[in-house]
Amino acid sequence: MRYGIAGLGHRAQMYVGALTGDWSDTGEIVAFCDTNQTRMDYYNELVGRPVPCFGPDDFAAMLELCDAVIITTVDATHAAYVCAALDAGKHVIVEKPLTTDAAGCAAIAAAAERSTASLIVTFNYRYSPRNSAVRRLLMDGAIGEVTSVHFEWALDTIHGADYFRRWHRDKAISGGLLVHKSTHHFDLVNWWLAAAARSVYAQGELRFYGAQNAKARGLTARPERAHGAPELGSDPFLLDLSADPRLKRLYLDAEHEDGYLRDRDVFSEGITIEDNMAVLVRYDSGAMLTYSLNAHAPHEGYRVVFNGTGGRIELEVCERSWTSPHAAIDPSASSKEHAADSWERLTLHRHWQQPGEIPIEQGEGGHGGGDRLLLNDLFRGAGDDPLARQAGYVDGIRSVLVGAAANESIRSGRAVLLADGGTRMADS
Repeated sequence: MRYGIAGLGHRAQMYVGALTGDWSDTGEIVAFCDTNQTRMDYYNELVGRPVPCFGPDDFAAMLELCDAVIITTVDATHAAYVCAALDAGKHVIVEKPLTTDAAGCAAIAAAAERSTASLIVTFNYRYSPRNSAVRRLLMDGAIGEVTSVHFEWALDTIHGADYFRRWHRDKAISGGLLVHKSTHHFDLVNWWLAAAARSVYAQGELRFYGAQNAKARGLTARPERAHGAPELGSDPFLLDLSADPRLKRLYLDAEHEDGYLRDRDVFSEGITIEDNMAVLVRYDSGAMLTYSLNAHAPHEGYRVVFNGTGGRIELEVCERSWTSPHAAIDPSASSKEHAADSWERLTLHRHWQQPGEIPIEQGEGGHGGGDRLLLNDLFRGAGDDPLARQAGYVDGIRSVLVGAAANESIRSGRAVLLADGGTRMADS
């Protein structure tokens, strides 16, 4: 299989590494497409041979070299690239979220239905052993019919803050965290319940990050960005791109081409996304979801609870128990210093029985071995998977539209209805 990769930022690393490493026997990288030549040059070095490079205006020419395209561009551009590739008969692997709004979902659905090519959305959370274990319990009817779900996700001031430094801070191109980040979480609930969202109500606000919040707390005279700031190295909210060789090459050394700043101050002007969000979703199965996302917590992890007619399932995950200032400043330290603090616990509690902890089998690699399982599905085929973890365009649309409906609910103050199995906004 001949692969082209569109979008050569941080997310491309997993696919370049796979196709030049353990999955090199399944295909080769034959083309790159990006707005920035410096980033394409960096990945050319990783590949170890000259890969033809194309700008966005030459995407059609790039497609002529490919059998399949991996899309890791800015979220708001996904729909255009996906549709062009499908219309050219090229298979598509696209990073989550599939797109950012209802219009993009409709365009992709139409392209997928008229194309003979396939489309896979890379929801790697489905492959995480703990999340797969929950799916098995629910499929086996361990707690009967699910009546409600409570899902709380906490992003700490390493991970959460990072969305407010980069392009994700602009809701027009990321859809906000309810689309960019929560698409993972909404997809998990859709997949766990084997159900589709029917109505969505949400509230959200920017309460911690941003210039106005900083001013209210007395944080004045903030730098526009971290690079060159006198406080760099002591202020835990200023990211030092030069401390990580990879981030330096991909972003700091590439600024001269397009002016993109990867290290904006999280308390600067121009942030249009929320950092506190609460969502209420009703599913066609009758189940209700209460969901919350906080992007400035002192620790990182999530808790999800399923109430059913036969009992209760609780999954608790701690990915970082606390955030040190050093780890927040140094991107190379964030995943290392607190690895020993991480833990997870899956509990099954049936009516009239003592609760029992369910063992979670771990694999090698990221997300408990889930990343390797995902890459196997992408490059070797899903095979007979009883958990149905590989996600197609309908799955991608259903997860995006829960987030897009939540955004519309925040804007309008009203509940938003979804139709056709959660695949389109209902007519008002």
